[in-house]
Amino acid sequence: MTFHTLEDASAFYKEYAKRVGFSTKIRNTNRCKETKEIKNQLITCNREGKWTSEIPCVEKSNPTCGANCPARIYVHIVKKTLRWCISKVVLNHSHPCCPDQSRMLPQHRELSMQVRRTIEINEEAGIRPNQTYKALVAAAGGHNELRFIEKDVRNFITRDIRNVSEDQDANGLGGYLYRMKEQNKDFFYEIAIDGDNRIKNVFWADARSRVACEYFGDVVSFDTTYNKNRYDLPFASFVGVNHHGHSILLGCAVMKNEDIESFKWLFDCWIRCMGGKAPKGIITDQCPSMPIVIQHCMPTTMHRWCIWHIMKKVPQKLNGFKGHVDIEQEMSQIVWSSMSSVIFERDWKVFITKYELGENKWLSELYVDRFLWVPMYLDVNFWAGMRSTQRSESMHAFFNKFITRRSFLIQLAKQYDNCLGDKEQKER
Repeated sequence: MTFHTLEDASAFYKEYAKRVGFSTKIRNTNRCKETKEIKNQLITCNREGKWTSEIPCVEKSNPTCGANCPARIYVHIVKKTLRWCISKVVLNHSHPCCPDQSRMLPQHRELSMQVRRTIEINEEAGIRPNQTYKALVAAAGGHNELRFIEKDVRNFITRDIRNVSEDQDANGLGGYLYRMKEQNKDFFYEIAIDGDNRIKNVFWADARSRVACEYFGDVVSFDTTYNKNRYDLPFASFVGVNHHGHSILLGCAVMKNEDIESFKWLFDCWIRCMGGKAPKGIITDQCPSMPIVIQHCMPTTMHRWCIWHIMKKVPQKLNGFKGHVDIEQEMSQIVWSSMSSVIFERDWKVFITKYELGENKWLSELYVDRFLWVPMYLDVNFWAGMRSTQRSESMHAFFNKFITRRSFLIQLAKQYDNCLGDKEQKER
């Protein structure tokens, strides 16, 4: 037999091997010394050769080993015709072949273009690989109808979909945001580039978020504690509350650094995106740079610290004191039950003196910043029922349905749109 190319000859032998029930391998390839072009090739059964292992076959997860199998073909190029000719054939095997099970051999398992596209779509939608495989099994009518196994699905996702470099991921994110802007002129995004021409910060918000902020942007929860991506970059979110009491996403950002410069850039982008209208109130964690940034970018906005994060630290900060359980309870009572500033300051001083906490630096700093977190000083203003950033954290929990620790930045942006669409559908 002759073939136009070496690939045609190899493909023919692989197809024959699939029908008979074995796998092939390239045993030897010879090249021309001058041109380095292949002049002949030996293709054998993959159980060619003989070797012994120190581990008994029964203890191996994959006990297949060399069986000194003689099956092979020898292919060489004919210079006159430039065609590849099979000049030697051995069909006999030294081991049994299983035609019915050949589809399970790694060499003969394959994913069709339709299956690959289905996997890509499901991965984009945040569907886990095992669920994708179950759906493919159900669509095919059973495991026996598929020419691949679940491991092949996972390998395809890891090797072809997720196997991108950091630069490729950043470029893909920029391209995705640009396409979203082309599809909808009300989609907003900005990208900050550092001195090495690499992405430093990214902010984006879709048309739904911008419209929602117009109606429900009076009070915003801002949080940067979510970093569920493969680079552990902080994911910042602006979250508000709508007229149904549901959390709504008002913009997202990925930040390389949590410094004053980055926060200023982000808040400027967000305010510009929302038509120049700053919120009446904003809730954040105790990031030391946050009051400076908010005063600079939103001087008329009331700033509040998340009281949940502060009270959560109380056991950890006061655990070393004698009777710390009573201390924690009394502090909680003063913080939550004081009806006026006079009562709070009087009870706080009594509390500090009673438990000899005057030297505690953490409590001293909290008292100085009491106007940022004690409910009595803040609840006279409108806060849409919020005293903490738990709205943001509930939004992060919602994101967990779509994003994993191994997610790329471009997946994060795509799942942002899926997340908003899902929330919109639930509200309808």
